[in-house]
Amino acid sequence: MSRRRRNETDEQRARRELISDFLSAANIQSMDDIHELFKEALAGFMEGSLESELDSELGYEPYDVKNKKTDNSRNGHSKKTLRTSMGKVDIEVPRDRNGEFEPKILPKNQTSISQDMENKIISMYAKGMSTSDIEDHIRDIYGLEISDTTVSRITDKVLPVAKEWQQRPLESVYAVVFLDAIHYHVRSEGQIIKKAVYIAIGVNMDGRKDVLGMWVGENESAKFWAGVLNSLRNRGVEDILIACTDNLAGFSQAIEAVFPKTDIQNCIIHQLRNSSKYVSYKDLKALMADLKKSIPQ
Repeated sequence: MSRRRRNETDEQRARRELISDFLSAANIQSMDDIHELFKEALAGFMEGSLESELDSELGYEPYDVKNKKTDNSRNGHSKKTLRTSMGKVDIEVPRDRNGEFEPKILPKNQTSISQDMENKIISMYAKGMSTSDIEDHIRDIYGLEISDTTVSRITDKVLPVAKEWQQRPLESVYAVVFLDAIHYHVRSEGQIIKKAVYIAIGVNMDGRKDVLGMWVGENESAKFWAGVLNSLRNRGVEDILIACTDNLAGFSQAIEAVFPKTDIQNCIIHQLRNSSKYVSYKDLKALMADLKKSIPQ
């Protein structure tokens, strides 16, 4: 448990711990892979939202000519490059033949998106893309002018993108898979409650890291982890050479039941934290310095 900073709120502290635990458990040295994943998700969301807006504007979906009640129609796409905090993102913007389409989520002359919108999109993916979460965030992005029909259209466009990523096939063998849960506070029905996000990060045989999946549960348990592991197997994982865990009670047995040949290694970050519990604060700095010297570089 990290120490609370002065004037730090519970939400800020939970966010800082989430980031710290994620980076530590995954042993991430570079953010390039995560940046690319986010940029792809951002592009997919923006394109799906723009297509939904045009559907709502025209009153009919592509190829649904029998319900067409306008002389306007779709007219292909134009490319646009957006500036984001993660770098440039290329998207395809749908056009209408009469040039009347004025998207709200991304006005014609806008070539960048705000950090606030990026955070909302990230949050939608991180929360597992429930319909209620998406609708809440979409309303925040658009304001009060957007209709329920448009919200529903955008939800229908975005959900398949998230499900496709969540259910995508995986490689048959991973050299290392980091398995850990991050606990954070969320507001639900007017109350602050704690949730656990289960994260699996794999390193394939070429040394490339990939986020294999994220699952949200009430609290961390070996039983839930067993479901996560079975999900990985159902998506094509046949063997994991080394599984790195926090040594949660029953975790090793859950891994052995699904991947019996896997070697299980306790995460060194958790070992360091467990060691620090028995040391007074005045000696902690010296202890951590000595422990770091013993870690192979």
